[in-house]
Amino acid sequence: MVDLVRDSRWGRVMESIGGEDPYLGKIFAEAMVTAHKESSVNGKKGIASCVKHFAAYGAVEAGRDYNTVDMSEREFRQYYLLGYKEAIDSGAEMIMTSFNTVNGVPSTVNKKLLRDLLRKELGFEGVVISDYTAIEETIAHGVSKNKKDAAYKAITAGVDIDMMSNVYSNNLKQLVEENIVKEELIDEAVLRILKLKNKLGLFEDPYKNLDNEAEKKIILSKENHKRARELTAKTFVLLKNDNNILPLKTNQKIALIGPYADNISISGSWSMFSENSEITTLKEAFENKVGKENILFAKGSEILKEKDINKIIVADGGEAIHIENEEQKLEQYLKEAIEVAEKADIIVLAIGEHYRQSGEACSRADIEISDIQKRLLEELSKLNKKIITIIFNGRPIILKDIADKVDALLEVWFPGTEGANAISDVVFGDVNPSGKLTMSFPQITGQCPIYYNHYNTGRPQKSDVRYVSRYQDVPTESYYPFGYGLSYSKFIYSDLNLSSKKMMKDSKITIKVKVKNDSNIIGEEVIQLYIQDLVASVVRPVKELKSFKKVVLLPQEEKEITFEIDENMLKFWNEKLEFDSEEGDFKVYIGTNSEDTLSDTFTLEK
Repeated sequence: MVDLVRDSRWGRVMESIGGEDPYLGKIFAEAMVTAHKESSVNGKKGIASCVKHFAAYGAVEAGRDYNTVDMSEREFRQYYLLGYKEAIDSGAEMIMTSFNTVNGVPSTVNKKLLRDLLRKELGFEGVVISDYTAIEETIAHGVSKNKKDAAYKAITAGVDIDMMSNVYSNNLKQLVEENIVKEELIDEAVLRILKLKNKLGLFEDPYKNLDNEAEKKIILSKENHKRARELTAKTFVLLKNDNNILPLKTNQKIALIGPYADNISISGSWSMFSENSEITTLKEAFENKVGKENILFAKGSEILKEKDINKIIVADGGEAIHIENEEQKLEQYLKEAIEVAEKADIIVLAIGEHYRQSGEACSRADIEISDIQKRLLEELSKLNKKIITIIFNGRPIILKDIADKVDALLEVWFPGTEGANAISDVVFGDVNPSGKLTMSFPQITGQCPIYYNHYNTGRPQKSDVRYVSRYQDVPTESYYPFGYGLSYSKFIYSDLNLSSKKMMKDSKITIKVKVKNDSNIIGEEVIQLYIQDLVASVVRPVKELKSFKKVVLLPQEEKEITFEIDENMLKFWNEKLEFDSEEGDFKVYIGTNSEDTLSDTFTLEK
């Protein structure tokens, strides 16, 4: 899923690889498609990537799934197209259409999108598949009269496979017999599918890679558990760590409290077929790390109240549940949590979204955690004990009130089978966190969509000035910016140096910066480079990520990090919809996130 996402209300934020940044999406798209191409089972290669959702699905209005998308062509090309293009250039074999409209036409019947842009301009020769019943859904959109009309429009637009709706299987034969659809269109679609099957070796081995013995050896193997644990720890983002309270010492009594403290539902909403018996809970992981005698447990709260969880269950087709004496039970949970916390030296609180509050069809107008969890934190904070909070969620959520009440805050998302063990590794210092945010975290839901690479206005925000682009009631900036993430190490940036203040066409500028690990802990830092085009023929973002490097620094070690800037990094879609650079002044930023940077300027002359 390479959709660019700028709105945290959209549930499918959980699936996004590049978040709000097109360059990051491009890098991840290339890595994932390449990895699939090169992967194999028992020496047999043959895994094709299907890239979704074409196109611009991450820009649905109001962050509401399946909703409308409407944007200028320049905005689409500059930001939203990049991930798809890179995936195609890297060898993706399939493209899945999106549910949304693009310029008033649903993607699945959008000839300009699928034939002109995808096939002719981007040179995609692979298979196009609809999303789940998306062809039939063009009737509800109001652009297809019936299923027969929908089949005609989709095959004409260039969709090769109809996923799930049976619109093709029930109508294409008749459309050809009535000379409404040319048989050549069917041949074209079938040939693309046959070519892909041949490329994957499915004619020689129809059940390629389906190997029961290999499955037993590979899926959930010790090696995969070990690798998952290592990789999962790298995804966590340390958001707060006052007075270096983390990592925790192992010789103290820890009150482990919260609805995620002893819960196997930590894998997210696409994990419905996971093997639950393989999942370690946080309580088990902590006890394994420091001994049962040092862990005091209390649930403290449910994730959601009955009325709120039933909204999810019923929408999923299930039967509503009833919790006997719900308020009484919640009070008992809270009482037990306070009693446990009073006996402990320190509190670790595990809270967050319900796993079905994030993912497809999980758009939210209020992206805060539930009131019952906030009440739990409020009551624990009155004890005046140190609190480390671990947040489980699939999207940026509102953390300001939470962060104000705790001493440390660790973002762990929905971390999967080895998630609890990986959290334990980070909390107790076996692993130094190094993750960075791929999306800005808003201060309040009303700021959405919010993203770092926004445009300036003619009246940019200034302190205590009324007639500027601002909110009256909250700041305009994010609470945690794009690229943000702390470490147990302390990194100091200095001595930003440009090899030249002028760049000529087809030349490069070398940029150097010194980064020092001013601590006694080995650490991994993601050094980020941003560029701002100060004056251009169209408005340009306040800054854009153009490169990053991940480096390991030993205690007290200092390294000089080098980047190169070339003209391609300065190109954009101008007012004539030409992709080119323009002469003028540029500002370069290097730092630990999109806001905390060193900067300098240079000029491009052509």
